Amino acid sequence: MHLPALLAQHIVHRPQRIALLQHIAEQGSITAAAKSAGISYKAAWDAIDELNNLAQTPLVQRSIGGKGGGGARLSVAGERVLRLYQRLQALQAQVLDAAEDARDLDLLGRLMLRTSARNQLHGTVIAIHRHGHNDLIDLELPGGLTLQAQITHDSTQHLELVINSPAVALIKAGWLQLIDVAQVPSPEHNHLHGQIQQILHIADGPSEVRISLPGGQTLCALTEPQHLETLGLAVGSTAQVQFAPTLVLLGTAL
Repeated sequence: MHLPALLAQHIVHRPQRIALLQHIAEQGSITAAAKSAGISYKAAWDAIDELNNLAQTPLVQRSIGGKGGGGARLSVAGERVLRLYQRLQALQAQVLDAAEDARDLDLLGRLMLRTSARNQLHGTVIAIHRHGHNDLIDLELPGGLTLQAQITHDSTQHLELVINSPAVALIKAGWLQLIDVAQVPSPEHNHLHGQIQQILHIADGPSEVRISLPGGQTLCALTEPQHLETLGLAVGSTAQVQFAPTLVLLGTAL
């Protein structure tokens, strides 16, 4: 099975998120899996969204609502990834025993990149447009969706980006602007649309809106509850977001 490079890194370097697949397979619901894994319901959703967004096809299939927060099961791809993770677990002890010094493991941990960006969407570079010191990178997402990222030309070279290179777009949830589906997006902005699968209201803070994209990836946007009411958005509604290419960060596998 061919895995995207960044998903493969998650299996090796962030096994706690892959382990959640085991709990989902055993429990059959996100609520029960989160409890079994010792994490919050929200943290479980975040982990599932990240894994699904990094995979070529979703690893977890969910049904929204219902008693216990809805059901969840692994897709065929998810079952394959789980089997691979279980095989790697058997090798983990051997790797740890092979470390000559515990400080070596500490160093490796510091070298592994983590990001605070809630949205991590994998895709493929399909075009690179040079504009002076900057490049405009066209990234194709699953489902035929596209977005653009504006980065410096030096960054393009540092990331070794070329046509057909895999890359991950990193977008903070607060950078996504929910707009009316009937509104014509600004031509200078990216725009993506999908169906709202969940709205999490947070006391004294913005609401989290999870939007399922046509290709199976999930976006998380932050917005005020009043804005949701103004747009008439609820779970099941079609939603549209826009964001500037300058707000998109790109990452590649080491």
